[in-house]
Amino acid sequence: MTRTLSLSALLLLGACTVGPNYAGPPATATDAVTRGNFVRATDPAFTPAPGLARWWEGLNDPLLTRLVDDALAHSPTIDQALARVREAQAQLSQQRASLKPSASANATVLAAELPPFQPGSDATSVQFYNVGANASWELDLFGGGRRQIEQTRATGDARIADLADVQVSLSAGVAQAYVALRDVQARIGLSDATTRLQQQQLALTRQRLAAGTASQLSVERLQTQLENTQAQAIPLAAQRDEYLNQLAVLTGRTPGALDATLSAVVPVPLPPAQVAVGDPAALIARRPDVRAAERQLAAGTAAIGVAKARELPGIRFLGLLGLGGTSPGSVFDLGNLTALAAPSLSWSFLDFGKNRAATRVSEAQRDQADATYRKTVLDALQDAETALSRFGNTRAQLGQLVQAQATAARATALNRQRVAAGTTTLIDQLDVERQQLSATSAVTQARAQLTQSYIAVNKALGLGWTDPVSVDAGRSAATATPPRSSR
Repeated sequence: MTRTLSLSALLLLGACTVGPNYAGPPATATDAVTRGNFVRATDPAFTPAPGLARWWEGLNDPLLTRLVDDALAHSPTIDQALARVREAQAQLSQQRASLKPSASANATVLAAELPPFQPGSDATSVQFYNVGANASWELDLFGGGRRQIEQTRATGDARIADLADVQVSLSAGVAQAYVALRDVQARIGLSDATTRLQQQQLALTRQRLAAGTASQLSVERLQTQLENTQAQAIPLAAQRDEYLNQLAVLTGRTPGALDATLSAVVPVPLPPAQVAVGDPAALIARRPDVRAAERQLAAGTAAIGVAKARELPGIRFLGLLGLGGTSPGSVFDLGNLTALAAPSLSWSFLDFGKNRAATRVSEAQRDQADATYRKTVLDALQDAETALSRFGNTRAQLGQLVQAQATAARATALNRQRVAAGTTTLIDQLDVERQQLSATSAVTQARAQLTQSYIAVNKALGLGWTDPVSVDAGRSAATATPPRSSR
């Protein structure tokens, strides 16, 4: 009866789990969630529908889509994040196994030469043979092991969220570099056109100087403008090379590998007419850094239980089984069986507060994780609201600049009529055309800024990731394909 009661008591203790149970993340930004929409999403281009995961396809640029897919399939940054996910999964398996009994087998052959016991007697040779097994099992009395599994599982979920965050950053980084490249390529072309117009103006002014109808000051002024334009064009080539190198590395290639592929000048891709942004609640649920912070909070909560369990007693069961003797055949004789089973109790009841202090450390770390989660949510909402505001204002700015470009085009056409009528000079016409090129350059840069704002919106919304199983499968398929050319 006593043995039965003792076993029942142990089972009841084993069902106990110390430490707080995780009740989910704290309520944060409840006003935004209740409101159901973003404050800065006032532009008519925004719709409350959920955004697309592969948002870059909305730019309708097949080459950009291919570059993003290449980056997600071949970037070492993704490989690093995937390896961390696999590491966390292995650690979880390790923690689960630690709660189960362990056993090991051993075999021993011992030969000894003993000195004579009496003077004049011979030395004695002894051989000993033994095979056996050892077993041990630590009873998870207060649930410290189970809390350790909770902590490891939550940490593994955080690593999965980190992988998604890497995907979001990588897809946005490729798109940003691609748009910047197309913008600088267009500006190089416009700078070359401006240089040609200024050279024509300078040549005509020098002709007028020779004829006595222009001053040396006019020549020097145009020469200065030309030299400034040529000087401003030099950094553009360096920027172009920088973006080419960046895109190559982001897609897992060496710098210069994409030069031929991206040499053709094409317009900057523009965002779709309607941009799906969803709502704050969807942002909090979807954005990877918020999910990672929430999982770290869950891990920190479980860590308190792990620390509390170390303050309490622990019981380990030890077992020994062996067969042996002085001859090889003795290991098969059950009469030589030796068996031992013993429970072992350990309890650091006098540690001068060391374990209790460790629990307080875990509680403080959990509080830090709680604050980090709330800050991450607020930062995410700030990112989204700022990106939405910037997109709307950039779209309005682009509209104004397009009107200015149209006005400059009309002025060029009207001045061309005056040149034909002989009421103004060709030099004046070239100056008007230069102003039109300047207006076109402003529009080109504004288009690029609008697309960059669109990219920032999708990044702030946490779009651009897929589940790790799909990522791993896609990268395995990519590894099985022949090496890529630079195209």
